[in-house]
Parts: sequence; C-alpha cells; structure tokens
Amino acid sequence: MSYQAAIDLLHSMTPELHTQPGHARRKFSLNEIATLLAALDNPQRRFPSVLIAGTNGKGSTAATLAAILRESGLRTGLYTSPHLERPNERIRIDGPRISGPDISDADFARLFFHVHDTALALVADGRLPQHHSFFETLTALAFLYFAEQAVDFAVLEVGMGGRLDATNIVDPALSIITDISLDHTEWLGSTIAAIAHEKAGILRPNGTLITLPQHPEANQAIGEVALQLGVRGVSATPYMPAHTADSASLYALDVLGACITIDSPLHGAHQHRNVALAIAAAVDLATHHALPITPAAIERGIHATRWPGRLELIPTLSSETSAPMQWVLDVAHNPAGAWALRASLRTLIESAPARTLVFSCLRDKPVTELAQILFPLFDRVVFAPIHSPRATPIADLLAAAHSTGTPAVAADSVAHALEQARAATAPGGLIVVSGSVYLVGEARSLLLAPLPAPTHIGAART
Repeated sequence: MSYQAAIDLLHSMTPELHTQPGHARRKFSLNEIATLLAALDNPQRRFPSVLIAGTNGKGSTAATLAAILRESGLRTGLYTSPHLERPNERIRIDGPRISGPDISDADFARLFFHVHDTALALVADGRLPQHHSFFETLTALAFLYFAEQAVDFAVLEVGMGGRLDATNIVDPALSIITDISLDHTEWLGSTIAAIAHEKAGILRPNGTLITLPQHPEANQAIGEVALQLGVRGVSATPYMPAHTADSASLYALDVLGACITIDSPLHGAHQHRNVALAIAAAVDLATHHALPITPAAIERGIHATRWPGRLELIPTLSSETSAPMQWVLDVAHNPAGAWALRASLRTLIESAPARTLVFSCLRDKPVTELAQILFPLFDRVVFAPIHSPRATPIADLLAAAHSTGTPAVAADSVAHALEQARAATAPGGLIVVSGSVYLVGEARSLLLAPLPAPTHIGAART
C-alpha cells in the first residue's frame, strides 16, 4: 500500500480531542494500546527511553536531549507531537548509520499498515472494542520503528496529560516534567493541581523525576505523587544560568565537572528552563545509567538543537523594495505560550515600523485571553482559516479582536492571509504567524517553498 493511502487512512481515524457527530467521545485508557502493542510483540520493551510531560516546553526539552544523545554517539529515537507539515516529522532517528532523520515514506506506509491490520484483527476477534485512534496508531508505529532500527535510546514526548497518554505504556529510565499551566482543561481538569496530577502519572515506583520548581500548586501535586511512589527527585536548578533577567542564550555552566558554554539556538528566557531540564537528564543518564555522555557532547548537542516553528525567523524581501521584512513563526497556543512569545518579541516589536499578526486557534483555547495578551502588540490582525474540525469560528476571532480594539480582517485561506499581511505591512516591518500548530505548519510550508533554509531565533514550546 502507498504512503498516500496510509495518510488518508490515518486522517480518517478518530482524533483524541474531537467528538465526531454520531460518535461517543473517545475514552482515554492504556488498555487498548497495551493490547495492540502486545499483539505487535511489545516493541516498546526493546529500547530504553525517557518520557517527557508538561504543558509547555516538552518538545524543546525533548529535541535538546535527543541532540545531546546523538552527539554522544548514540542512535537516538525522537517521538514528538504534533507535526508542522507531515506526520513523518513526529518519528525520527538521529545518530550513527542513518540516511535521514525523519521516517521515510516507505517505512511509514509499511509499518502503518502493519499496525492497522493488526488492530483490525484484534477488533474482529473481539479483543478490542474499536480501532485505535490517530495518536495511538502513530505511537505504536514509532515504537515498532525504533525497535526495528535498534535505537540505543528513545526520547518520547507525551501527547497530552501523562497518566493515560499512549506513550505512558513504556517503562522509562527517567521521567521529565516541564512547566505546567492551564490547557486542555476539558480533559485534564480545571486547576493546575489537577493537571499536574495527571502529568505526574508518568512517574514510576522508585523511579527518577527531573523537574524545576514552578507554580506552587503544581509543585505540591507532583511532590505528593513522587513521595507516594518513592521517586528520586532531581532538580535542574544547578543548570539554570546565573543571569535570569534577560534572554541571553550564551552562558557558562559547570556540567559533569567541566565548564561548558551553553550556546542554544532556542532563544528566550523561558528556554533556559528547557535546556536546564535536558542537561539534568543527560547528567543523570551519564551518572546513573552509564551512557557515554560527556560535557563536550552536551555542549555540542545544545548548540545543534533544531526545533522549527518555535520563534523561527524567516527574513524575506518585499516585492517593491529591497528593505527586508521579517516573518516570525511560533506555535504559541495557550496563555503561558502567548506570554512567552510576547516577551521574546519585545526587541523585534520595538524596532519594527509596522507589525502584523496572522492568527488562528482551536476552539478549546481561551481565545479572549490570547487576544488580550497578543493582539494589542500589533497594528492589525489577519485571521486565517485552519483545516481542523476544532477550529475557532472566524466570527469569534473577530469578536475577540474587537474587544481589544485591534483592527482585524479575515482571509479565506492561509495563503490569502499571508498575502494580506504582506501587502498591509510596510517594508522593514514584522509579521508574526501564531496561535495554532495547524496555521504555523501550513504557513511555514508556503513561506519556505521558494526559499532556502531559514535562520532560527529559537524554540518557544512544544
């Protein structure tokens, strides 16, 4: 079967966060993924892994840790979500003896239909009540690929929550919890404490937790679970820079007995926390799991980290003048992410003669709050429709803009929104595309089609 046939089938599967008309909302459980993986000979048991949960920063942390492992000479699997442009981006292997990081179309299709056919047989035998969801299928596919390719280590980003997420079927060597804030409240709970408790579900009895102090309610909830399980807690605080007042990405740290220079492409003060978590995890893997990680490898890995679509700067030229126009792509999709984006844009905003925001978001996001955080920074907002049944209606987006007093217009496509933003922004101006992964992914594909690889100014979040 072809790659396109696999993609078409994948997109027809039940999304975890959407209730289709006439279908009951899918219940989260590890039972179904466990049954599927058992039928596939439990590939997740054939490689060691790290599991990363959190609201913001888990993707950046995962990408940084995977880069460190790769620079240590380890064949490293990286599983992240969501993707920007193609599902293949979620499943990659970096390190020795590879031809390309993302899973190939041929391998994706072959393993997809293996998983799909196995699931159909389990349903036909009555061992499963329904076919697996979009995320469960991709998770099983990733585990099969990592096992087949004999990775030395896998870095796994939790999709949502933690306790009942499909990735939580593994037995991780250690668990990382990044910053927690309110998001996905319909599924995870309406308080930070409730959400933190769900994310603490990735902890194991007598296991290891890497984290940083954060919101008091999150600290307490995580601490209670860790205490009950006898978890060994490791704080990443020693790997935070001494200067916390600015967003400098170049600083020195003492790591594994050596002084190294932290030179990360993931700019912004919020990224210090994600880098610190990755360093703490790498140090623990070196000291407690005998992985061949050195200070030099940590330094190289941090510098080599790539995480597109997060504070990604794409300079372009106006069609009427040689003055450069800057495009910034960032997947800020919740209030905490929007505040981080706002802080990181401070210098660019101040120096730009014109500022336009291209925006869209999903309807389970607090659009009014996002608007209050971001819209007043800009001269205008252009709303773009996105291809998701969970998209916020354009009328609601326009109402949110009206409440902030920010001029706004609606486009009939993402391509049209980019054209409108370009036409309305003076040469030398700034255009920011944000609010939804769906939007950023499509915009990035359109903007980069005729251009060489962009320069990154950093990754803000997962």
